[in-house]
Amino acid sequence: MTTTENTWVESEAPDAAKTAKIEREAHKLEKRLCRQMGQAISDYNMIEAGDRIMVCMSGGKDSYGMLDILMKMKARAPVDFTLVAVNLDQKQPGFPDHILPAYLKELGIEFHIETQDTYSIVKDKIPEGKTMCSLCSRLRRGILYRVARELKCNKLALGHHRDDMLQTFFLNMFFGGKLKGMPPKLVSDNGEFMVIRPLAYVAETDLQKWATHRQFPIIPCTLCGSQENLQRQVVGQMLRDWQKKHPGRIENMFAALQNVVPSHLMDHKLHDFKNLQITGVADEAGDKAFDEEEFTEASLPGIQVISMN
Repeated sequence: MTTTENTWVESEAPDAAKTAKIEREAHKLEKRLCRQMGQAISDYNMIEAGDRIMVCMSGGKDSYGMLDILMKMKARAPVDFTLVAVNLDQKQPGFPDHILPAYLKELGIEFHIETQDTYSIVKDKIPEGKTMCSLCSRLRRGILYRVARELKCNKLALGHHRDDMLQTFFLNMFFGGKLKGMPPKLVSDNGEFMVIRPLAYVAETDLQKWATHRQFPIIPCTLCGSQENLQRQVVGQMLRDWQKKHPGRIENMFAALQNVVPSHLMDHKLHDFKNLQITGVADEAGDKAFDEEEFTEASLPGIQVISMN
């Protein structure tokens, strides 16, 4: 074969190398996701022996990723627990209600599809142009609590990730006047269930990459996803812009949520400022009133990893 003919023959080596690189990157991503979820579960004691966990599935990348990694964790976990995937079909127009049942059936996991027309209620009650999230969330929460009760689940797993938690913190600060975030674990408002967020340490970008790699059949939310200029979207873009201009800023802010110093804030209900006394004893945590504040790079407990072997 001549040199000219060779130019028409595609070499197999670059393709093989590219495929091997993609596989390596996917393996590293999977290990990172498992380690970060494992660390969050360990840090907050999210899962215990005998738990029956309702995994709330929306059809978005986050809930798909959460279920996928939870199933991997279950296979290697030191305790036995049960997963039940649950989707609430809110009867949104055009909602492809066949996708999730087919996907979950193929996985071989126990699942339940709850059909409730909350879409019509929200559209009827919320004026045109107003955001629907608040009412939709309240309706959805009540229904999911009932379903969890019927399925005898004691825990509900939600697919909120690290970026969601930071966004919630800033939303509360900017618009709610509170230093309040989205905790990785808390008791439900009716006191009946434990709510856990196993993706607490996971970056949204990693979930996007994992969803692409795993080819999840993503179902867009046409109810809230079509609303523009939501405050959460604005704050999310702000955080992305910060991270782009100052790489590592999101990691530092997330670390701050895990390194709270109540004595250096202003909540007198949280710290007893009124009864503060001079001790005459040096205290490293005391105020250095005349010193210029020095900022060192924060440790990142949410990024630390544990061995799952």
